[in-house]
Amino acid sequence: MSSQRRSLLFVVLFLAVSALVGGLFGPGARPVSAAPQRAAASDEDVKASIDSFTKVYDIVEQNYADKLSADKAIYKGAIPGMLRTLDPHSNFFDPKDFAGLREEQHGKYYGIGMMIGAQPRTGKTMVIHPFGGSPAYKAGIRPGDILIEVNDKRVDNLTTTEVADMLRGPKGTRVQVIITREGAAKPLTFNLVRDEIPRNSVDTAFWVKPGIAYMRIQSFTETTSKEVDDNVKALGETNIKGLILDLRENPGGLLQEGVAVAGRWLDRGQVVVSHKGRAYSEKPYLAHGSQFGESYPIVVLVDRYSASAAEIVAGALQDHDRAWILGDTTFGKGLVQTVYPLSDNTGLALTTQHYYTPSGRLIQRDYSNISFLDYYYGKRSEVSNPMDVKQTDLGRVVYGGGGITPDEKYETPKLDAFEIGLVRKNAFFNFSAYYFSTRDTKLGQGWIPDETVLNEFHDYLMKEGIQFTEADWTQDHSWLRDQLRSEMYITAFSYEEHQKIEVMQDAEVEKAIEAMPKAKDLLARSKLRFEKQRASR
Repeated sequence: MSSQRRSLLFVVLFLAVSALVGGLFGPGARPVSAAPQRAAASDEDVKASIDSFTKVYDIVEQNYADKLSADKAIYKGAIPGMLRTLDPHSNFFDPKDFAGLREEQHGKYYGIGMMIGAQPRTGKTMVIHPFGGSPAYKAGIRPGDILIEVNDKRVDNLTTTEVADMLRGPKGTRVQVIITREGAAKPLTFNLVRDEIPRNSVDTAFWVKPGIAYMRIQSFTETTSKEVDDNVKALGETNIKGLILDLRENPGGLLQEGVAVAGRWLDRGQVVVSHKGRAYSEKPYLAHGSQFGESYPIVVLVDRYSASAAEIVAGALQDHDRAWILGDTTFGKGLVQTVYPLSDNTGLALTTQHYYTPSGRLIQRDYSNISFLDYYYGKRSEVSNPMDVKQTDLGRVVYGGGGITPDEKYETPKLDAFEIGLVRKNAFFNFSAYYFSTRDTKLGQGWIPDETVLNEFHDYLMKEGIQFTEADWTQDHSWLRDQLRSEMYITAFSYEEHQKIEVMQDAEVEKAIEAMPKAKDLLARSKLRFEKQRASR
């Protein structure tokens, strides 16, 4: 699971990410000319409405205090405003956002391969981390480096988005990056060659203990089902005695990929999901099964940010009693968007259908009489829809409305005031940059901070003016050590190795290991039910 610092960053970015990735994008994205026939509103009513809009726009265009930008008025105003009256997920994409959507779905881009962000104190563009194996990683760019020039252009006053655009470009082209680094006497220059940077949706898959595999899916892109297959094959699927499937903070993506992922752990022909809409007849999506995918128990981790395609996977595995669901109630998105490419490289993601889990429940959260921000960020009611009561294959009761309710709730332990303060002030990130500014970045495999490192961190916090008591330090000693280890692995090894450490230190993953017998029991009961059904035919 992401570190506390990155979790806070995730919450801030979730709304923006959802606009690009979080939709459940159905198959058959197509030009607008292929849209289904509209409902029978009279031509006269439609013409009158268009005439009214044109008159309003003309008045605004001619009389507004400042010169009116058509892009701002139409692309940023009228069209999104209209869509917001429909539902929170219908969305209009200007050319830049539409290109970003396509890039996210394809699962790759061309650049130098690093995550950047604004430095909290100065706003300057800072390296969060390079991706393992990328040009930036191979060149030795580190977390905490501050970008000052890209291709001889100062970037001090540019946004991180503008800097990111400068770093991207065709494969094989060159880009020069100049950075400042704590402890370096003068700026450092890196001459890099852009390369394909894969955005793997399966970012972590490894053994958390003998026989127990862990896999995290970040989103559902065009390559997700293949990545899942490749990873279980690499682990050796016949050796898996239990799988922890982590869908926390997964905002969704492509419907077909969610179906394919869930379908590899179900019996061939079982329903994964079905959808229907006003202009579409009901359509079930069936599991394709896999050679070994039905032979081991699964615990699925979910949270309040698991949405759309992630909920399809969790809902299908829960309804068929194929997995034990652990965590928090999911986001509650049961709407399918169809993407219509428009002129000028823009696009429209329009909600065209509702989807239903195999038991027939609709898990869409109520969005009536609620603001857009409250829908995403507000306190959620966990009251299930009493009118949408269904049963799993084994007869367990499940409810529609408000997301997927886990079989077992898990509440993440709350941080105390000292811990929250360190996270908010990026203390671990900043100390790591400080520590390695005067030391070799190589650490031994399995390295854990000793008391010497912890004492140096203690003194660093005091020097930075961070308030705490010695009682705070003693109480949180183990947590401090774990956070330091995780953060410092990024520079000493790679971001990918850091992720493994995060998982190994995650209390919820440990809880999932403890819950594996419950998943095993579900699997055994499901197989027995299947055998009885087959014998009675």
